[in-house]
Amino acid sequence: MNLDKQGRCVEKQVLIKEAVMKLLTHNLLTCNIKGVKNGFPLKIDATEVVVKESDFNPDFIARMIHKIEWKALVSAAQNLGHGKSLPEDISGREKELCENEEFLKDTHHVLIEIEIMEGNLICPETGRKFPISKGIPNMLLKEDEI
Repeated sequence: MNLDKQGRCVEKQVLIKEAVMKLLTHNLLTCNIKGVKNGFPLKIDATEVVVKESDFNPDFIARMIHKIEWKALVSAAQNLGHGKSLPEDISGREKELCENEEFLKDTHHVLIEIEIMEGNLICPETGRKFPISKGIPNMLLKEDEI
């Protein structure tokens, strides 16, 4: 384990710096306000988006295809001006598409390389805004929302 001058683990600091709002993260988040039945997908209102190249891992992307809500991913990517080459629906074609390197690269781009640095996530049912600041979404609920 590597420690800095203050005795903090350097590896953990690197992970924290890399923990920014990506569309992969967005695809896993939902509004958990008490009584909300339709809290997914959260709408993205981004004021700052960056694209950072990342190493392509086709095996990871192929595994994630089966775990994400595809239509929500495509909608979010297109809302941010990306993902135009992604198919609207992949139902029944997942295995075939996971063998297509171009498809996997396009999916990698929208899942991993697009980072929302500033903006809001908005609950589709209540309109409640959850701020994104410095790439980190704040999904904490107020006392009366629990």
